[in-house]
Amino acid sequence: MRRGPAAVRRDRHGRGLRSPLLPPDVPAARTRSEVFDDMVLDAVEHLEERWSEQLTSVEFAVEDVPQVGEGAELPPDEVPLARMVPATGRRPSRIVLYRRPLEARARDPLDLADLVHDVVVEQVAALLGLDPDTVDGYED
Repeated sequence: MRRGPAAVRRDRHGRGLRSPLLPPDVPAARTRSEVFDDMVLDAVEHLEERWSEQLTSVEFAVEDVPQVGEGAELPPDEVPLARMVPATGRRPSRIVLYRRPLEARARDPLDLADLVHDVVVEQVAALLGLDPDTVDGYED
C-alpha cells in the first residue's frame, strides 16, 4: 500500500491521529507550570520598573517543591513558599519560588497571581533590606 502526502498518520494500532490535541498557540495548550512562570515574570517586571538597578544581578527561579535535607521533616504549616539565597563570591543573589506550595494556597488563578506577586515583593524586600510596602510602591 502506497502512502501519499494526504495520508492520515495513525498510531501503531490504527486508533487515531498522531498529533497534539490543541495547537501550541491556543491558551488552553499551556501547562500550569508555564502559566505560573508567566505570573512570576509579570511580578518581577512590575518591580523592575522601579528597582531595575538593584535587581540587575538578581536571578529569579521557579522550582516545583522545596528541597528538604535528609532526615529533615517540616510540619505542613511550615512549608516555605520561596527562598532567597544571598550572593556569594561570583554567584548572584537568587530568589526561588516554589510552585506547588503556592498553588495549594490559592483559591483561583487570580488569587494565585496576587499571592505570587506578594511573595516576590516580600523576597525582594528582604534582599534589599526594605519594607515590602516600600518595594511595592505603596509608600513614597
